[in-house]
Amino acid sequence: MSDSSSENLILVSREPDGIATVTINRPASLNSLSQLMITDLARAFKDLGRDGSVRVIILSGSGRAFCSGLDLTAAEQVFKGGMTDKEYDPVFQMEQCPKPIIGAINGVAVTAGFEIALACDILVAAKGTQFMDTHTRFGIVPSWGLSQKLPRIIGPNKAREVSLTAMPFTAEEAQKLGFVNYVVEGTELLKKAREIARVVAHNNHDIVVRYKSVINDGFKLDLHKGLALEKERAYKYYDKITTEQFKKMQEFVAVRSSKKSSKL
Repeated sequence: MSDSSSENLILVSREPDGIATVTINRPASLNSLSQLMITDLARAFKDLGRDGSVRVIILSGSGRAFCSGLDLTAAEQVFKGGMTDKEYDPVFQMEQCPKPIIGAINGVAVTAGFEIALACDILVAAKGTQFMDTHTRFGIVPSWGLSQKLPRIIGPNKAREVSLTAMPFTAEEAQKLGFVNYVVEGTELLKKAREIARVVAHNNHDIVVRYKSVINDGFKLDLHKGLALEKERAYKYYDKITTEQFKKMQEFVAVRSSKKSSKL
């Protein structure tokens, strides 16, 4: 099943296997974002987060780029047009989305596109992809998290270099620093993203959602508080587990053990 909006500039598809795909589809403009596209992107993640049939989401860009950032011809409209409302903030909606989001990044991810990539849970990038933070070049103050997230992921010194120089940051560099999970040939980008998505979708969805939440929420805390958060949520979960659920866990382990033994 497929849906589209903004004259097909944001595409959403849902597959029977629980994988949904969101595509930024303005290739002639390197997928630069208009105000309407920003609104529709936020709505797409909010809707998919609530859709019980969706277990994991892939985010990609069509054509030669993932997202070249904000359409600067609409900058004033975006920055002063009520975009402070979190309802229309795609990064906020991605962060609130309980489903894992896999970013399939190709070409360039510039400024707003970089921030959207940072809101993904797992990143796959095509070889030669470049990330750029051009806030300092164009006189824009970041508001979708780049100034705070990037230093926490790649370290403050490298983040200062990337942001204060506005120079490209390659996918290969990003992988070495732990920002990008996989770098693949461009022809293999969506294939690799779907491969990861299928593995995630096959796992226990309730635990996947809980695990994403505890990682992301705990990352905002110091280690002591993060460990306390993990323990608190774990015990709340265990308190609700029934005897039947424990039996199913034991049966699952028994089946796996028997399969391993048969291969020896």
